[in-house]
Amino acid sequence: MADEPVVMEYEEVNQKQVVDLILSIQQQEYGVAISAEDQPDLFKIEEVYQKGQGNFWVATIEDKVVGTISLLDIGGKNVALRKMFVDKGFRGTTFNTAKLLLDTAKQWAIEQKVETIYLGTTPLFLAAHRFYVKHGFERIDQYKLPSGFPVLEVDKFFFKYEI
Repeated sequence: MADEPVVMEYEEVNQKQVVDLILSIQQQEYGVAISAEDQPDLFKIEEVYQKGQGNFWVATIEDKVVGTISLLDIGGKNVALRKMFVDKGFRGTTFNTAKLLLDTAKQWAIEQKVETIYLGTTPLFLAAHRFYVKHGFERIDQYKLPSGFPVLEVDKFFFKYEI
């Protein structure tokens, strides 16, 4: 097995693995009652994420998708970090999958002259909260989000990262 995941821009060939990975984490690992149909963006990744200052990446090991991250262009030199998921077997410092994905997204944001990355998350993802803070995000109140930020029903905690 490869030592480290490879992060690359999403291509349509990755779609089934992306959907399967995200749903398995949401449904089986965290018990979130959400279906693929509840997330139509997963079937229109190029159209939704890969435009403007946005993009979508996958982390792979030997052609297996083990992680995802995206930046959604929400206008005003702001993006929303979305769909950050890492297969349980590839979390932590052994593979650094989450860090590789986040570093890729941050570098893209710098190149695209983005000023702020915002994100919303569920209270269930405690390890994710710690990860974001460790990597320079600060927790903010919902009212401090820009008007273009699409708040999901499950989003209760919000963070921002100033470039």
